[in-house]
Order: sequence, then C-alpha cells, then structure tokens
Amino acid sequence: MQSAVASPDRVAKRQRIAARFSEFIDSHYVISDSETLKPYECDGLSAYCEEALIVVLPSTVEQAQKVLKICHEECVPVVARGAGTGLCAGAMPHGDGVVLSMAKFNKILEIDTDARAARVQPGVRNLAISEAAGDYNLYYGPDPSSQIACTIGGNVAENSGGVHCLKYGLTVHNLLSVQFLTMEGELLTIGSEGLDSCGMDLMALFTGSEGLLGVVTEVRVKLLPKPERAQVVVAGFDSVPKAGDAVGEIIAKGIIPGGLEMMDGFAIKAAEDFAKAGYPVDAQALLLCEVDGTDEEVAEHIEAVETLFRELGATSVRTSQSEDERARLWAGRKSAFPAVGRISPDYYCMDGTIPRGQLTHVLLEMQKMSEHYGLRVANVFHAGDGNLHPLILFDANVPGELERTEEFGGKILELCVEVGGCITGEHGVGYEKLRQMPAQFSDSEIEQFHKVKRAFDAKELLNPGKGIPTLRSCQEYRSLDLDLTPNAQVSANSSADAGEFRV
Repeated sequence: MQSAVASPDRVAKRQRIAARFSEFIDSHYVISDSETLKPYECDGLSAYCEEALIVVLPSTVEQAQKVLKICHEECVPVVARGAGTGLCAGAMPHGDGVVLSMAKFNKILEIDTDARAARVQPGVRNLAISEAAGDYNLYYGPDPSSQIACTIGGNVAENSGGVHCLKYGLTVHNLLSVQFLTMEGELLTIGSEGLDSCGMDLMALFTGSEGLLGVVTEVRVKLLPKPERAQVVVAGFDSVPKAGDAVGEIIAKGIIPGGLEMMDGFAIKAAEDFAKAGYPVDAQALLLCEVDGTDEEVAEHIEAVETLFRELGATSVRTSQSEDERARLWAGRKSAFPAVGRISPDYYCMDGTIPRGQLTHVLLEMQKMSEHYGLRVANVFHAGDGNLHPLILFDANVPGELERTEEFGGKILELCVEVGGCITGEHGVGYEKLRQMPAQFSDSEIEQFHKVKRAFDAKELLNPGKGIPTLRSCQEYRSLDLDLTPNAQVSANSSADAGEFRV
C-alpha cells in the first residue's frame, strides 16, 4: 500500500498547522519535511510504515497542552511516541495526523528514598531509573529486554513486564501515580503518592491503554530495595516438554523465582553465538531461574531448584557464582532478539499469553505450524507467567513471505486464545493484532471498549485505528468461519480496517 500523497490540500494543511505550532515551539522541533519525517514512520515493527503529517517535539507540559488543543480544534489525529521500541505498530503515525514525540521529557525529577519512589518524566529510559536509584541501593522492578532504550511513558502505555515480572509484577503493579493530558489538553492525575487511592481503579484502566486515552506527562514509580543476594540457575534439557514441565513444578514447590525464562534450541545457539553467555548449545531447551532474597532464603531455594531440575531430567545444571556471571547469563537472554536478527534478514516477534499448564502443548503445536508454513521459529519467552515471544524468521524480499509470516503469527495468537490465554502479554494490540481481537472478545465487549475510549476522547483522535477494531471488521472476521487448525488458510489482511499505510 502507498503512503499518503502530498496533495495541494495536504501541503496546505501541513503548512497551516506547522505555523501554529511554531508560534510557541522552536521551529527546529516542528518537523514537516519528508526526509526528516522518515525516522518516525514506524516503531519497532518496521513492516508497517506511514508518513506523518507533522512530528512535533514539545519540551514542557504547557507546550504539549497547546499542541493537543490545536489538534482537537482542527480534528487532527495525534499519536504519542516514546522511544519507538514498541513491536505492535502502536506508534505508527496516522497519515493525516501529528506525532507528538515525548523525547524531550527526559528528566528524573525526584528520588524519594524514604518512600522508595521516583518521580520521572515519560521520556526517561527504563534502565536510567535503576541507574539513578542504584546510588541508594534501590532499583525499578520491570525490566523489558529493550530497557536500555525504551521509555517509562511507553512502558505505561503497553503495561510492559520483563524477565522479572513473575515475582515483581508488570508496570501497573509498580506505579503510584500517572499525570496525563487528555485530547482536549486537560491535565489530570490518577493514583496518589500513597500505596492506595480512593475511588475507581483508573490506574489499571489507563496502564496498557496504548495511548488511546491520554498522553503521559509524569510518572511516579515504586522502587525496590536491592536483594541481599541473587543467583541464577541455568538448566539444559534434551526436549522442550521436559523444560515445560519443570516450569510448573518449580511454582508447585512454592518457589516464586525472581525470573523464570525459557529458550528453545534454536534460540540457545543464536544467543550463545551473539552474547557468549556460556549456554549449553547442545540442549533442546533451556531454563533460566533466578532466586533472590536473603542469603539464607536464596541458599535454600537454589538447592531445591538444582535438585528439582536434576530429578526432572536436566542434562546440565549450572548456578552463577558471582554478580558478573549472573549478569552475563541474563545478557544472553536479553540479547536473544538481536541475536536472531544476525541469522535472518527479518524476524517477526509475536506476543501471546497462555496458562502455564498449556506450555508444552502450545510449543508442540507451534512446531507443526512452523513445518506447515515453511518458516523457522525461535522461542524465547517469560515461562513463569506464560508470556510467549516466538520469533518467526522470514525474508521480506521474497514475494508473499511477509503475508505468510503474518498468517502464521495470527494462528499462534488464535491458538493462545483457544487454550485459555490471550492475544497479548506486554507488546500491546496496536495495529498488528486488530485482526485477532474478535477471536478473544465479543462484539458487546468491543463496543464497551469504544465507549470507554469515547469517555476520554470524544472525537476519537488519540491514536485512531489502533487497539480496538471496528465492529464492522469484527463481523467480517467472524464471517470467515475460522478454522484454528495449523492447516487452515486465512488471509492475514482479511479483516483489516485501518487507514492506508505502506507495507
């Protein structure tokens, strides 16, 4: 599909709105030429692209307010953008809209050691919070693989997790308050400085709303004390089912790991070649299980985990003996995505969640799908909470391969729903998963989503065409009478109902 054509009307509109923005924002930060707009045409899911009408980078809340008020007055769509590391096309621009970049909101405003909290702007990198809090022996819990680059505003939008979310929760569990702007430019705050707030739990509603309800301007997050001790056990298995069974057994023993991650043989080899973490490359599956807490607690749980892994048939068991070794073992897992990128021209990272008990079944079904579609898959995921991140390897230069990859990915998500899971864990719906929303939600539920959207954004100008499909597209999807078996042939674009964009 083609991006928006620079018609005379479009050019005139761009010039008019850019001129209004330039009255209160340095014109250097009001971007309207195609060359400079290019880096903003997609997020981390680069298969979906669109050129924005304008990109604007305010530096104050007052400037962001004025931008939103002008766009509301002009009925111009607005897409808020953080670091652009998202993987669901959630930050893909609207072809007739404004990208509101929060990159200049990058200050840590306060570290409150007594309350174990930090007050930060949305453009602050996830890892930067822990780096700043480290001087006080504190850190921020959620740690997505992209934490070196992703921003806290984007984390709030997607309700990001990370390798330690099993024990310490997702973003929503680590927030105290969020300040945001409505589409009309009204500044609101939800939550409080305390651990609880009266009234409706708007924090749970807003977190993970993918920029559909408001634009984050400030966040107050919880900080955690660094544990006395943390060690990670790496166990190799000669089959995926054995590793899958071990995940449930650990939880059943009453041990809640700080992190519990799984990789299949393909991902192990790719990560080891890239990061040199010391993984057993002959294993068909690998588990990383981190235990943290007091010295006595960690010693007891490490012994129990090692014993359990050996009883369940682990071919190798290794425990970190230093902080450097622990960091190196986790670095291998967190670098799995770029590692796979080295061995394939392109890859498509999926994100779905399943009950832990269905782990082995789903992995085996995905293997069947892989054979059917003729596409390799590297499995890397948060095994403890059932959050799958299959990486489908493909070559976008081969005609039809992207479409086949999309269809494969859609089948994985539908399988997640079929076994009692959901179509997203932490990457969001964005544009990517609109087609699968009707597989999980009824028409009445989707209409309820639209009502909530309109309560915050009556003109539906914030990130339109993302997150919530239209009821018409849902009806088109259901009319297909979908077969959820691996051999079913369904067009990946059969229920698309969004604006024109370039693939």
